[in-house]
Amino acid sequence: MEAAAGGEDGEEPPREARVLGSELVDTYTVYIIQVSVGNHQWTVKHRYSDFHDLHEKLVSEKKIDKNLLPPKKIIGKNSKSLVEKRQKELEVYLQTLLLKFPVTAPKVLSHFLHFHLYEINGITAALAEELFHKGEQLLMAGEVFTIRPLQLYAVTQQLLQGKPTCANGDAKTDLGHILDFTCRLKYLKVTGTGGPFGTSNIQEHLLPFDLSIFKSLYQIEISHCGGKLIKGLTSSKHALATLSVRFSATSMKEILVPEASEFDHWEPEDATSSCPVTAIIPTWRTLTTLDMSHNSISEIDDSVKLIPKIEFLDLSHNGVSLVENLQHLYNLVHLDLSYNKLTSLEGVHTKLGNIKTLNLAGNQLERLCGLNKLYSLVNLDLSNNKIEQIDEVKNIGNLPCLEKVMLSSNPLSIIPDYRTKVLAQFGDRASEVCLDNIVTTEKELDTVEVLKAIQKAKEVKYKLSNSDKKK
Repeated sequence: MEAAAGGEDGEEPPREARVLGSELVDTYTVYIIQVSVGNHQWTVKHRYSDFHDLHEKLVSEKKIDKNLLPPKKIIGKNSKSLVEKRQKELEVYLQTLLLKFPVTAPKVLSHFLHFHLYEINGITAALAEELFHKGEQLLMAGEVFTIRPLQLYAVTQQLLQGKPTCANGDAKTDLGHILDFTCRLKYLKVTGTGGPFGTSNIQEHLLPFDLSIFKSLYQIEISHCGGKLIKGLTSSKHALATLSVRFSATSMKEILVPEASEFDHWEPEDATSSCPVTAIIPTWRTLTTLDMSHNSISEIDDSVKLIPKIEFLDLSHNGVSLVENLQHLYNLVHLDLSYNKLTSLEGVHTKLGNIKTLNLAGNQLERLCGLNKLYSLVNLDLSNNKIEQIDEVKNIGNLPCLEKVMLSSNPLSIIPDYRTKVLAQFGDRASEVCLDNIVTTEKELDTVEVLKAIQKAKEVKYKLSNSDKKK
Protein backbone atom coordinates (compact mmCIF):
# COMPACT_ATOMS: atom_id res chain seq x y z
CA MET A 1 0.00 0.00 0.00
CA GLU A 2 1.31 3.47 -0.88
CA ALA A 3 1.53 5.95 1.94
CA ALA A 4 -0.05 8.95 0.28
CA ALA A 5 -3.80 9.43 -0.01
CA GLY A 6 -3.70 12.78 -1.78
CA GLY A 7 -4.13 13.26 -5.52
CA GLU A 8 -1.43 14.58 -7.84
CA ASP A 9 -0.77 18.33 -7.99
CA GLY A 10 -2.97 18.95 -4.94
CA GLU A 11 -6.09 17.43 -6.55
CA GLU A 12 -8.61 15.76 -4.26
CA PRO A 13 -8.23 11.96 -4.44
CA PRO A 14 -11.30 9.97 -5.56
CA ARG A 15 -13.68 9.11 -2.71
CA GLU A 16 -16.01 6.13 -2.62
CA ALA A 17 -18.34 4.44 -0.16
CA ARG A 18 -19.45 0.89 -0.96
CA VAL A 19 -21.82 -1.22 1.10
CA LEU A 20 -20.06 -4.59 0.99
CA GLY A 21 -22.52 -6.65 2.98
CA SER A 22 -24.44 -6.93 6.24
CA GLU A 23 -24.56 -8.90 9.46
CA LEU A 24 -27.27 -9.58 12.02
CA VAL A 25 -26.51 -8.20 15.48
CA ASP A 26 -29.13 -9.18 18.08
CA THR A 27 -32.40 -8.28 16.30
CA TYR A 28 -31.17 -5.71 13.79
CA THR A 29 -29.12 -5.63 10.61
CA VAL A 30 -25.76 -3.85 10.49
CA TYR A 31 -24.42 -2.73 7.09
CA ILE A 32 -20.68 -3.02 6.39
CA ILE A 33 -19.40 0.01 4.51
CA GLN A 34 -15.98 0.23 2.84
CA VAL A 35 -14.84 3.83 2.46
CA SER A 36 -11.98 4.62 0.03
CA VAL A 37 -10.06 7.87 -0.38
CA GLY A 38 -7.22 7.47 -2.86
CA ASN A 39 -5.13 4.51 -1.71
CA HIS A 40 -6.50 4.54 1.83
CA GLN A 41 -9.54 2.50 2.74
CA TRP A 42 -11.33 1.56 5.94
CA THR A 43 -14.47 -0.13 7.19
CA VAL A 44 -17.44 1.44 8.99
CA LYS A 45 -20.51 -0.39 10.34
CA HIS A 46 -23.98 1.21 10.71
CA ARG A 47 -27.56 0.05 11.17
CA TYR A 48 -30.38 1.61 9.17
CA SER A 49 -31.41 3.86 12.08
CA ASP A 50 -27.94 5.50 11.94
CA PHE A 51 -28.54 6.31 8.26
CA HIS A 52 -31.95 7.72 9.19
CA ASP A 53 -30.46 9.99 11.89
CA LEU A 54 -27.75 11.16 9.45
CA HIS A 55 -30.36 11.93 6.81
CA GLU A 56 -32.58 13.91 9.21
CA LYS A 57 -29.63 16.15 10.11
CA LEU A 58 -28.55 16.63 6.49
CA VAL A 59 -32.11 17.49 5.44
CA SER A 60 -32.27 20.03 8.27
CA GLU A 61 -28.76 21.51 7.96
CA LYS A 62 -27.90 21.11 4.25
CA LYS A 63 -31.38 20.95 2.63
CA ILE A 64 -30.77 17.45 1.19
CA ASP A 65 -33.76 15.94 -0.68
CA LYS A 66 -35.72 14.15 2.03
CA ASN A 67 -36.68 11.37 -0.42
CA LEU A 68 -33.03 10.49 -1.14
CA LEU A 69 -32.86 7.87 1.62
CA PRO A 70 -34.80 4.60 1.05
CA PRO A 71 -37.80 4.49 3.43
CA LYS A 72 -38.15 2.50 6.65
CA LYS A 73 -39.72 -0.98 6.50
CA ILE A 74 -41.17 -2.50 9.64
CA ILE A 75 -42.47 -5.84 8.33
CA GLY A 76 -39.76 -8.24 7.18
CA LYS A 77 -37.04 -5.69 7.83
CA ASN A 78 -34.38 -8.39 8.25
CA SER A 79 -35.45 -10.54 5.29
CA LYS A 80 -32.66 -11.40 2.88
CA SER A 81 -34.31 -9.81 -0.16
CA LEU A 82 -35.02 -6.52 1.64
CA VAL A 83 -31.52 -6.36 3.12
CA GLU A 84 -29.90 -6.92 -0.29
CA LYS A 85 -32.16 -4.33 -1.95
CA ARG A 86 -31.52 -1.81 0.83
CA GLN A 87 -27.78 -2.49 0.66
CA LYS A 88 -27.73 -1.29 -2.97
CA GLU A 89 -29.94 1.70 -2.20
CA LEU A 90 -27.79 2.79 0.75
CA GLU A 91 -24.67 2.60 -1.43
CA VAL A 92 -26.32 4.86 -4.02
CA TYR A 93 -27.33 7.21 -1.17
CA LEU A 94 -23.76 7.50 0.15
CA GLN A 95 -22.23 7.92 -3.31
CA THR A 96 -24.75 10.69 -4.05
CA LEU A 97 -23.75 12.51 -0.84
CA LEU A 98 -20.02 12.24 -1.66
CA LEU A 99 -20.68 13.71 -5.13
CA LYS A 100 -22.71 16.53 -3.58
CA PHE A 101 -19.86 17.38 -1.16
CA PRO A 102 -16.75 16.67 -3.30
CA VAL A 103 -14.15 18.54 -1.19
CA THR A 104 -15.25 18.89 2.43
CA ALA A 105 -18.03 16.74 3.87
CA PRO A 106 -20.37 18.24 6.48
CA LYS A 107 -19.31 17.35 10.01
CA VAL A 108 -22.19 14.91 10.54
CA LEU A 109 -21.34 13.01 7.32
CA SER A 110 -17.60 13.16 8.08
CA HIS A 111 -18.14 11.47 11.44
CA PHE A 112 -20.59 8.95 9.96
CA LEU A 113 -17.95 7.78 7.45
CA HIS A 114 -15.07 8.17 9.96
CA PHE A 115 -13.36 10.85 7.87
CA HIS A 116 -12.29 12.43 11.19
CA LEU A 117 -10.19 9.31 11.84
CA TYR A 118 -8.82 8.41 8.40
CA GLU A 119 -9.19 11.23 5.81
CA ILE A 120 -6.91 14.29 5.54
CA ASN A 121 -9.57 17.01 5.60
CA GLY A 122 -11.62 15.29 8.29
CA ILE A 123 -8.56 14.60 10.48
CA THR A 124 -7.29 18.20 10.37
CA ALA A 125 -10.76 19.64 10.95
CA ALA A 126 -11.29 17.41 14.00
CA LEU A 127 -7.84 18.21 15.40
CA ALA A 128 -8.29 21.96 14.82
CA GLU A 129 -11.65 21.91 16.61
CA GLU A 130 -10.19 19.92 19.54
CA LEU A 131 -7.40 22.48 19.92
CA PHE A 132 -9.82 25.39 19.51
CA HIS A 133 -11.61 24.13 22.63
CA LYS A 134 -8.72 22.64 24.67
CA GLY A 135 -5.46 23.98 23.22
CA GLU A 136 -4.91 26.86 25.61
CA GLN A 137 -5.79 24.71 28.60
CA LEU A 138 -3.30 22.00 27.51
CA LEU A 139 -0.52 24.56 27.03
CA MET A 140 -1.17 26.15 30.43
CA ALA A 141 -1.12 22.74 32.16
CA GLY A 142 2.22 21.86 30.52
CA GLU A 143 0.99 18.35 29.71
CA VAL A 144 2.37 15.95 27.11
CA PHE A 145 0.27 16.17 23.95
CA THR A 146 -0.16 12.86 22.13
CA ILE A 147 -0.69 12.81 18.38
CA ARG A 148 -0.76 10.06 15.74
CA PRO A 149 1.60 9.91 12.72
CA LEU A 150 -1.56 9.89 10.59
CA GLN A 151 -2.68 13.21 12.10
CA LEU A 152 0.76 14.76 11.47
CA TYR A 153 0.72 13.37 7.94
CA ALA A 154 -2.70 14.98 7.37
CA VAL A 155 -1.53 18.39 8.64
CA THR A 156 1.66 18.13 6.53
CA GLN A 157 -0.38 17.32 3.41
CA GLN A 158 -2.83 20.15 4.07
CA LEU A 159 0.05 22.63 4.32
CA LEU A 160 1.68 21.27 1.16
CA GLN A 161 -1.56 21.67 -0.80
CA GLY A 162 -1.67 25.36 0.10
CA LYS A 163 -5.47 25.51 0.35
CA PRO A 164 -7.49 27.95 2.46
CA THR A 165 -6.94 27.13 6.15
CA CYS A 166 -10.69 26.89 6.71
CA ALA A 167 -12.17 24.91 3.82
CA ASN A 168 -15.60 24.16 5.29
CA GLY A 169 -16.44 27.67 6.53
CA ASP A 170 -16.45 26.66 10.22
CA ALA A 171 -13.97 28.92 12.06
CA LYS A 172 -13.46 26.27 14.77
CA THR A 173 -11.85 23.93 12.21
CA ASP A 174 -9.35 26.48 10.88
CA LEU A 175 -5.86 25.03 10.46
CA GLY A 176 -4.55 28.14 12.24
CA HIS A 177 -5.67 26.67 15.60
CA ILE A 178 -3.27 23.74 15.02
CA LEU A 179 -0.36 25.95 13.97
CA ASP A 180 -0.84 28.32 16.90
CA PHE A 181 -0.81 25.34 19.29
CA THR A 182 2.16 23.53 17.75
CA CYS A 183 4.44 26.56 17.73
CA ARG A 184 4.01 26.91 21.52
CA LEU A 185 3.87 23.24 22.62
CA LYS A 186 6.74 21.99 24.83
CA TYR A 187 5.99 18.27 25.32
CA LEU A 188 5.03 16.05 22.36
CA LYS A 189 4.39 12.32 21.94
CA VAL A 190 3.97 10.79 18.47
CA THR A 191 2.70 7.23 18.73
CA GLY A 192 1.93 5.00 15.74
CA THR A 193 0.73 1.42 15.45
CA GLY A 194 2.76 -1.69 14.69
CA GLY A 195 0.29 -2.83 11.99
CA PRO A 196 -2.63 -1.26 10.11
CA PHE A 197 -4.38 1.55 11.99
CA GLY A 198 -7.92 0.84 13.21
CA THR A 199 -10.11 -0.77 10.53
CA SER A 200 -8.01 0.77 7.73
CA ASN A 201 -5.17 -0.40 5.50
CA ILE A 202 -3.09 2.60 6.61
CA GLN A 203 0.41 1.67 7.79
CA GLU A 204 1.50 4.63 9.91
CA HIS A 205 5.22 3.78 9.69
CA LEU A 206 4.98 4.45 5.92
CA LEU A 207 3.60 7.97 6.34
CA PRO A 208 5.93 10.97 5.93
CA PHE A 209 5.35 13.97 8.19
CA ASP A 210 7.02 17.28 9.03
CA LEU A 211 7.74 18.36 12.62
CA SER A 212 8.99 21.85 11.72
CA ILE A 213 5.59 23.27 12.75
CA PHE A 214 6.74 22.68 16.36
CA LYS A 215 8.92 25.63 17.39
CA SER A 216 9.32 25.28 21.17
CA LEU A 217 9.68 21.56 21.93
CA TYR A 218 11.54 20.64 25.11
CA GLN A 219 10.71 16.93 24.98
CA ILE A 220 9.56 14.60 22.21
CA GLU A 221 8.76 10.87 22.16
CA ILE A 222 8.36 9.06 18.84
CA SER A 223 7.40 5.41 18.40
CA HIS A 224 6.29 3.14 15.55
CA CYS A 225 7.05 5.70 12.84
CA GLY A 226 9.34 5.59 9.79
CA GLY A 227 12.60 7.18 10.95
CA LYS A 228 13.67 8.08 7.41
CA LEU A 229 10.28 9.70 6.71
CA ILE A 230 10.40 12.14 9.64
CA LYS A 231 11.19 15.66 8.45
CA GLY A 232 11.80 18.82 10.44
CA LEU A 233 12.92 17.25 13.72
CA THR A 234 16.21 19.15 13.56
CA SER A 235 14.29 22.44 13.70
CA SER A 236 13.92 21.71 17.43
CA LYS A 237 17.69 21.58 18.01
CA HIS A 238 17.80 24.94 19.77
CA ALA A 239 15.58 23.90 22.72
CA LEU A 240 15.10 20.12 22.84
CA ALA A 241 16.38 18.50 26.07
CA THR A 242 14.88 14.99 25.82
CA LEU A 243 14.45 12.91 22.66
CA SER A 244 13.03 9.40 22.49
CA VAL A 245 12.77 7.48 19.20
CA ARG A 246 11.70 3.84 19.55
CA PHE A 247 10.51 1.15 17.11
CA SER A 248 11.29 3.57 14.27
CA ALA A 249 14.96 3.88 13.30
CA THR A 250 17.56 1.82 11.44
CA SER A 251 20.46 4.11 12.41
CA MET A 252 21.31 6.94 14.79
CA LYS A 253 22.37 9.10 11.86
CA GLU A 254 18.97 9.13 10.17
CA ILE A 255 17.50 10.80 13.27
CA LEU A 256 20.38 12.99 14.52
CA VAL A 257 21.80 14.14 11.20
CA PRO A 258 19.36 13.32 8.36
CA GLU A 259 21.15 15.78 6.08
CA ALA A 260 24.39 13.74 6.28
CA SER A 261 23.50 11.76 3.16
CA GLU A 262 23.73 14.99 1.12
CA PHE A 263 27.40 15.65 1.99
CA ASP A 264 30.66 13.78 1.43
CA HIS A 265 32.23 14.96 4.67
CA TRP A 266 30.52 16.87 7.45
CA GLU A 267 31.68 18.05 10.86
CA PRO A 268 29.87 19.54 13.86
CA GLU A 269 30.20 23.26 14.46
CA ASP A 270 33.32 24.29 16.43
CA ALA A 271 35.15 21.09 15.40
CA THR A 272 38.66 21.10 13.99
CA SER A 273 39.18 18.84 11.01
CA SER A 274 42.22 17.94 8.94
CA CYS A 275 40.03 16.76 6.03
CA PRO A 276 38.18 19.00 3.57
CA VAL A 277 34.70 19.63 5.03
CA THR A 278 31.67 19.97 2.76
CA ALA A 279 29.23 20.91 5.55
CA ILE A 280 29.26 22.32 9.07
CA ILE A 281 26.28 21.00 11.02
CA PRO A 282 24.91 22.62 14.21
CA THR A 283 24.91 20.43 17.31
CA TRP A 284 21.94 19.47 19.48
CA ARG A 285 23.25 21.93 22.04
CA THR A 286 20.55 21.44 24.72
CA LEU A 287 19.92 17.69 24.35
CA THR A 288 20.83 15.83 27.58
CA THR A 289 18.70 12.66 27.28
CA LEU A 290 18.48 10.40 24.22
CA ASP A 291 16.49 7.15 24.14
CA MET A 292 16.89 5.16 20.93
CA SER A 293 16.08 1.76 22.42
CA HIS A 294 14.05 -0.90 20.59
CA ASN A 295 15.24 0.01 17.11
CA SER A 296 17.31 -1.74 14.41
CA ILE A 297 20.55 0.13 15.06
CA SER A 298 23.70 -1.87 14.30
CA GLU A 299 26.40 0.65 15.24
CA ILE A 300 27.08 3.71 17.38
CA ASP A 301 27.97 5.93 14.42
CA ASP A 302 29.76 9.29 14.33
CA SER A 303 26.49 11.25 14.57
CA VAL A 304 27.07 11.17 18.35
CA LYS A 305 29.52 14.03 17.74
CA LEU A 306 26.41 16.21 17.37
CA ILE A 307 25.09 15.45 20.88
CA PRO A 308 27.97 16.66 23.13
CA LYS A 309 25.75 17.48 26.13
CA ILE A 310 24.22 14.01 26.45
CA GLU A 311 24.11 12.65 30.02
CA PHE A 312 21.62 9.78 29.61
CA LEU A 313 21.89 7.49 26.55
CA ASP A 314 19.69 4.41 26.06
CA LEU A 315 20.53 2.16 23.11
CA SER A 316 19.12 -1.04 24.61
CA HIS A 317 17.37 -3.67 22.46
CA ASN A 318 19.30 -2.97 19.26
CA GLY A 319 21.99 -4.84 17.29
CA VAL A 320 25.10 -2.97 18.44
CA SER A 321 28.22 -5.18 18.48
CA LEU A 322 30.92 -2.63 19.33
CA VAL A 323 31.28 0.20 21.86
CA GLU A 324 32.63 3.06 19.73
CA ASN A 325 32.52 6.84 19.22
CA LEU A 326 31.33 7.48 22.78
CA GLN A 327 34.56 9.31 23.64
CA HIS A 328 32.86 12.39 22.14
CA LEU A 329 30.30 12.38 24.97
CA TYR A 330 32.23 13.99 27.83
CA ASN A 331 29.08 14.46 29.95
CA LEU A 332 27.75 10.91 29.63
CA VAL A 333 27.00 9.40 33.05
CA HIS A 334 24.22 6.87 32.36
CA LEU A 335 24.53 4.37 29.48
CA ASP A 336 22.20 1.47 28.64
CA LEU A 337 23.54 -1.01 26.07
CA SER A 338 21.55 -3.98 27.35
CA TYR A 339 20.22 -6.59 24.93
CA ASN A 340 22.57 -5.88 22.05
CA LYS A 341 25.27 -8.06 20.45
CA LEU A 342 28.36 -7.07 22.45
CA THR A 343 31.05 -9.74 22.79
CA SER A 344 34.02 -7.63 23.96
CA LEU A 345 34.65 -4.65 26.25
CA GLU A 346 38.27 -4.13 25.24
CA GLY A 347 39.35 -0.51 25.74
CA VAL A 348 35.91 0.61 26.95
CA HIS A 349 37.46 2.81 29.65
CA THR A 350 38.88 5.08 26.93
CA LYS A 351 35.32 5.77 25.67
CA LEU A 352 33.43 6.01 28.99
CA GLY A 353 35.56 8.11 31.30
CA ASN A 354 32.86 9.55 33.61
CA ILE A 355 30.23 6.82 33.48
CA LYS A 356 28.28 6.13 36.71
CA THR A 357 25.56 3.72 35.56
CA LEU A 358 26.28 1.08 32.93
CA ASN A 359 23.76 -1.55 31.83
CA LEU A 360 25.27 -4.37 29.75
CA ALA A 361 22.67 -7.06 30.52
CA GLY A 362 21.56 -9.46 27.81
CA ASN A 363 24.71 -9.40 25.68
CA GLN A 364 27.26 -12.14 24.85
CA LEU A 365 30.05 -11.11 27.19
CA GLU A 366 32.40 -13.76 28.58
CA ARG A 367 35.17 -11.47 29.87
CA LEU A 368 35.15 -8.23 31.87
CA CYS A 369 38.57 -6.79 31.01
CA GLY A 370 38.00 -3.25 29.86
CA LEU A 371 35.89 -2.38 32.91
CA ASN A 372 38.81 -2.23 35.35
CA LYS A 373 39.47 1.49 34.90
CA LEU A 374 35.91 2.83 35.06
CA TYR A 375 36.67 4.55 38.36
CA SER A 376 33.41 6.58 38.51
CA LEU A 377 31.16 3.53 38.08
CA VAL A 378 28.47 3.14 40.76
CA ASN A 379 25.89 0.79 39.18
CA LEU A 380 26.76 -2.08 36.85
CA ASP A 381 24.36 -4.62 35.33
CA LEU A 382 26.00 -7.68 33.72
CA SER A 383 23.08 -10.10 34.09
CA ASN A 384 22.15 -12.47 31.26
CA ASN A 385 25.61 -12.75 29.74
CA LYS A 386 28.04 -15.66 29.30
CA ILE A 387 30.45 -15.04 32.19
CA GLU A 388 31.69 -18.39 33.57
CA GLN A 389 34.78 -17.61 35.66
CA ILE A 390 34.71 -16.00 39.14
CA ASP A 391 38.16 -14.62 38.34
CA GLU A 392 36.57 -12.28 35.78
CA VAL A 393 35.01 -10.37 38.68
CA LYS A 394 38.52 -9.25 39.70
CA ASN A 395 38.29 -6.77 36.81
CA ILE A 396 35.65 -4.81 38.72
CA GLY A 397 36.80 -5.73 42.25
CA ASN A 398 38.94 -2.62 42.74
CA LEU A 399 36.52 0.00 41.39
CA PRO A 400 36.29 2.49 44.28
CA CYS A 401 32.71 3.76 43.77
CA LEU A 402 30.90 0.58 42.74
CA GLU A 403 27.83 -0.09 44.89
CA LYS A 404 25.43 -2.25 42.87
CA VAL A 405 26.37 -5.21 40.67
CA MET A 406 24.09 -7.57 38.78
CA LEU A 407 25.56 -10.92 37.71
CA SER A 408 22.46 -13.13 37.83
CA SER A 409 21.64 -15.45 34.90
CA ASN A 410 25.30 -15.96 34.00
CA PRO A 411 26.89 -19.43 34.05
CA LEU A 412 28.95 -18.43 37.13
CA SER A 413 25.78 -17.75 39.13
CA ILE A 414 25.16 -21.51 39.56
CA ILE A 415 28.61 -22.10 41.12
CA PRO A 416 28.33 -23.27 44.77
CA ASP A 417 28.74 -20.32 47.19
CA TYR A 418 28.55 -17.98 44.18
CA ARG A 419 27.59 -14.91 46.22
CA THR A 420 30.38 -15.10 48.77
CA LYS A 421 32.97 -15.97 46.11
CA VAL A 422 31.96 -12.92 44.07
CA LEU A 423 31.84 -10.61 47.11
CA ALA A 424 35.30 -11.79 48.16
CA GLN A 425 36.69 -10.24 44.94
CA PHE A 426 35.81 -6.80 46.37
CA GLY A 427 38.12 -7.24 49.35
CA ASP A 428 37.55 -4.68 52.12
CA ARG A 429 34.65 -3.13 50.13
CA ALA A 430 32.53 -6.33 50.18
CA SER A 431 30.15 -4.85 52.79
CA GLU A 432 29.52 -1.81 50.55
CA VAL A 433 28.52 -3.81 47.47
CA CYS A 434 24.95 -4.99 46.80
CA LEU A 435 24.98 -8.08 44.56
CA ASP A 436 21.91 -8.98 42.45
CA ASN A 437 19.69 -6.58 44.39
CA ILE A 438 20.16 -8.59 47.60
CA VAL A 439 21.64 -6.88 50.63
CA THR A 440 24.77 -8.62 51.87
CA THR A 441 24.19 -10.41 55.20
CA GLU A 442 26.53 -10.59 58.21
CA LYS A 443 26.84 -14.33 57.68
CA GLU A 444 27.99 -13.76 54.07
CA LEU A 445 30.52 -11.17 55.26
CA ASP A 446 31.90 -13.67 57.81
CA THR A 447 32.31 -16.23 55.03
CA VAL A 448 33.97 -13.57 52.84
CA GLU A 449 36.50 -12.91 55.66
CA VAL A 450 37.28 -16.65 55.82
CA LEU A 451 37.74 -16.78 52.02
CA LYS A 452 40.00 -13.72 52.16
CA ALA A 453 42.09 -15.33 54.93
CA ILE A 454 42.43 -18.55 52.90
CA GLN A 455 43.44 -16.50 49.85
CA LYS A 456 46.05 -14.59 51.85
CA ALA A 457 47.46 -17.84 53.25
CA LYS A 458 47.74 -19.19 49.70
CA GLU A 459 49.54 -16.03 48.59
CA VAL A 460 52.00 -16.22 51.53
CA LYS A 461 52.64 -19.90 50.83
CA TYR A 462 53.18 -19.10 47.13
CA LYS A 463 55.67 -16.32 47.98
CA LEU A 464 57.57 -18.57 50.41
CA SER A 465 57.81 -21.41 47.90
CA ASN A 466 59.07 -18.97 45.27
CA SER A 467 61.71 -17.54 47.62
CA ASP A 468 62.83 -21.09 48.55
CA LYS A 469 63.27 -21.89 44.86
CA LYS A 470 65.47 -18.81 44.38
CA LYS A 471 67.85 -19.85 47.21
